[in-house]
Amino acid sequence: MLNTVSKAGKILNLFSFKQPEWGVSEIAKLLDISKSTASEIMTTLAEAGLLTRTRSGRYRLGWRLFELSQVLLDNTDFCTVARLAMQELVERWGETTHLAVLEGAHVVYVEKLQATPAVQILLSRVGARLPAHCSGVGKVLLAYQDWQKVAELMGEQEMRAFTPNTITCLDALATELAGVRAQGFAFDHEEVALGLCCVAAPIYDVEERIIAAISMSIPTYRFYPQQDNYTSIILKTACHISENLGYREKKPNHAGKTLDRAASNKTGTERTTGKQTAGDRVGVFPRAGVNPAPTGLHLVTESR
Repeated sequence: MLNTVSKAGKILNLFSFKQPEWGVSEIAKLLDISKSTASEIMTTLAEAGLLTRTRSGRYRLGWRLFELSQVLLDNTDFCTVARLAMQELVERWGETTHLAVLEGAHVVYVEKLQATPAVQILLSRVGARLPAHCSGVGKVLLAYQDWQKVAELMGEQEMRAFTPNTITCLDALATELAGVRAQGFAFDHEEVALGLCCVAAPIYDVEERIIAAISMSIPTYRFYPQQDNYTSIILKTACHISENLGYREKKPNHAGKTLDRAASNKTGTERTTGKQTAGDRVGVFPRAGVNPAPTGLHLVTESR
């Protein structure tokens, strides 16, 4: 019985944004199980609504999973509390906000709110997974994990470079995460998509555990002139959410504290990808009011 449940879980985990549809033979070959076993399990999953069979005989995820995900989100305290704070952020500042949790070496986006019109960020839809080493929310969530565990997770997968600014060196990531712990927030300086920056902060629960991270994503030309202001905003919002979850702040460098570290980070941080310093990397410090023409991966669109 447990073996069958394990196989069912492995089958469900194969479905992704990149490959949302699978055939029985494909799954049997990939998981090294018999075709009859794969067919039996997938038929049972379809009967439970967890998969749905197409006219061509292939399978997609079923709508029952969507219903279950809504039950999870609606009954997860931090999602409910964070959503209200995120709505206020979007209404007041007009920028995209994200809420994410850590799952292994990836972050999973559990909520995303944006103004209309706003920057369209193509990689961060709700339910999407991204490597944690390259995003603001990911670095916040990794920073408070045991480093040995983080190193092992990074060693199990390639530290993929999304842009020339992405950290791809383990030593550089260790330095970056140490800075995140010291200051209480993290930046994404065009590390996932050129032309887009973000600032992220941790969310604590009543037991003082970091359970999620919240971020604001802003086009580069708007972000750098107001970097300290955006940092203060996200810190205060994260603090507000944490307090509503029962957390009582005991740490320095949180909302309401000085942001000297943020200011020094803007031009002085020697954070590297393993090859370059921050000031040397492509498009990191554009002139105020100038929207730089990206030269690499461009995964955002500006609709303003």
